[in-house]
Amino acid sequence: MADYPIELDAALAGRLQRAIDVEAKIPRALETLGPVAGRDVYLVDGPPGGIRATQLEALGARVVAGGPIQGTPAPDVADGSIDVVVGCWTPFRGVVAAEMAEVARILRPGGRLLAVHDYGRDDVSRLHGQRPEYSEWSRRDGPFLRGGFKIRVIHCFWTFESIEDGQGFLADAFDGPGRELGAAMTRPRLSYNVAVYHRSFDGPPPTLA
Repeated sequence: MADYPIELDAALAGRLQRAIDVEAKIPRALETLGPVAGRDVYLVDGPPGGIRATQLEALGARVVAGGPIQGTPAPDVADGSIDVVVGCWTPFRGVVAAEMAEVARILRPGGRLLAVHDYGRDDVSRLHGQRPEYSEWSRRDGPFLRGGFKIRVIHCFWTFESIEDGQGFLADAFDGPGRELGAAMTRPRLSYNVAVYHRSFDGPPPTLA
């Protein structure tokens, strides 16, 4: 489920794919913070041929689309064989010591971990109510910044063909909250802020209290 920030059926996912981040700010940020071009990139819980794998490959990355990292060895990934680990939305929901240890195992010295999550403070967050990624995670005393990460906020959009197109998608995908947000639309796009938590692995990750 790492291609999108929400779980949708295939038809609705296709409609979201046409709208989300059409400016490709997210993959450009991954290149800036990696970089990923010409490097071995492990995409955590990312389907082969999915939009994130395709975007990374278009940037010149050699993508290994693997399963989740949950503190157990990533199958078929040798020690020190990866330059960049990328997780989008589903993986790395906080800083878990066993997960960080496995990332450190597969990364080459100086390797990078990039964790993409919603940041909130935008139109899209109105669909979901309160979530930890909208507040606690990005604070100085939150799990990521205490765990040695830095944060880069990317100001993206969901862009639709028309206001009516956006309203239809929101109603079909989110029912009541979607209808309410759609009724407030004055342009065919919604603001959507994404956080990329990033850090290098030159040694053991910090131990959180």
